[in-house]
Amino acid sequence: MKNIKPYPTQEEQPPIKTFNEVDFSATYSYADYMRFEFEERLEIIKGYILKMGPAPSRIHQKISGRISNPLYNALNGKKCEVYTAPFDVRLAKKTQDDKEVFTVVQPDIVVVCDQTKLDRRGCIGAPDIVVEILSPGNNKKELINKYEVYEEAGIKEYWIVSPSEKTFFRYILDDKGKFQPTKLLTEGEVVTTTIIPGFKLMLDEVFQD
Repeated sequence: MKNIKPYPTQEEQPPIKTFNEVDFSATYSYADYMRFEFEERLEIIKGYILKMGPAPSRIHQKISGRISNPLYNALNGKKCEVYTAPFDVRLAKKTQDDKEVFTVVQPDIVVVCDQTKLDRRGCIGAPDIVVEILSPGNNKKELINKYEVYEEAGIKEYWIVSPSEKTFFRYILDDKGKFQPTKLLTEGEVVTTTIIPGFKLMLDEVFQD
């Protein structure tokens, strides 16, 4: 088994100014993440650094708006709130101490209904809905690496949107804490969710050229 060396704590180390200083054989916490001063975007999955791709494409951004805007309109005046990337979600386990949080992600869209999970740095704990919009090169990360941490964190719904295939897929957390897949949806179909009564997402509008 590969030996993993813990990265020194925030108090012991100065800021990390360049991406080249990142040690991909080390494990990192949110405290370490806060020391990064370079522009490259990173996520941490169970302590491991994952470099995010370049800035999202125009199509990616357009589809993000076509999903987040209906969510915002449906939630206006309600306790749930919607946020779009860049927005840090810290998936804490036993404690919310920065040095003990080893998963920090930036989903494309999140819906958070528990106001106590929101702070000035983003969300600490599981959002109710997480939306990932796939881009070329990041499909494996979205479908494999994040599935497990989202399920373990107790995220109620995990939406996966493929602009290239024009498909919408959703996992729903069951009462045993396990994701259950739902029907693959595409153009001409409508997305609803029990988390937001009355919400309807028209996939014709999401994927229109």
